[in-house]
Amino acid sequence: MLLTLSSENVRNATFTSDTGQPLYVCSTPFFFGRWTTKIRKYVSDDFQLEMKDRFEVVSKIRWPIFGSAVFKIGGKDFRSDSFLRRHGVTGRKRTFKGPDGRRYRWDMHRRVVVLSLDDPSRREVARYRRSTSGSFNILGMESTKACLEISREIEHMLDLVILTFIYVEKLRMDREWWEKRGRKRR
Repeated sequence: MLLTLSSENVRNATFTSDTGQPLYVCSTPFFFGRWTTKIRKYVSDDFQLEMKDRFEVVSKIRWPIFGSAVFKIGGKDFRSDSFLRRHGVTGRKRTFKGPDGRRYRWDMHRRVVVLSLDDPSRREVARYRRSTSGSFNILGMESTKACLEISREIEHMLDLVILTFIYVEKLRMDREWWEKRGRKRR
């Protein structure tokens, strides 16, 4: 499955299927020093009575100024530091247990994030590709939008993949921002 993002700012983006159907809409309004990302999922109108798109909130991420973020999934709160455990010397790895009982691992590389099975095979099951600029058209390269490639084997937990992706990509973007300014940040 290929999801195209409307923006590299994943906290305020629409995730669209390869057919052009918006599947998820993420928004993060600012409210008096607090940010909460709402992740809304497309819900089809089986009876097509209203003939308009409808989205329901499937999860939220509360971003505190200090401390761990909090995920709200299915009415329950989970602290990010216990739900997505930090691993590795540099802290660029986050692991979690999926609803299928398997362990998964997000690796935050310099420009991309990759989700793989957290087992000896390290088989890649999702990869984020950032957009490419149209300025390369001179060289014959076309610009592309940011996209998230997801393996069929994890489509059953797509809501969780989107939630954890938004979290780790935000962490990676923050790290990139600090590194550009010559500072280290966790």
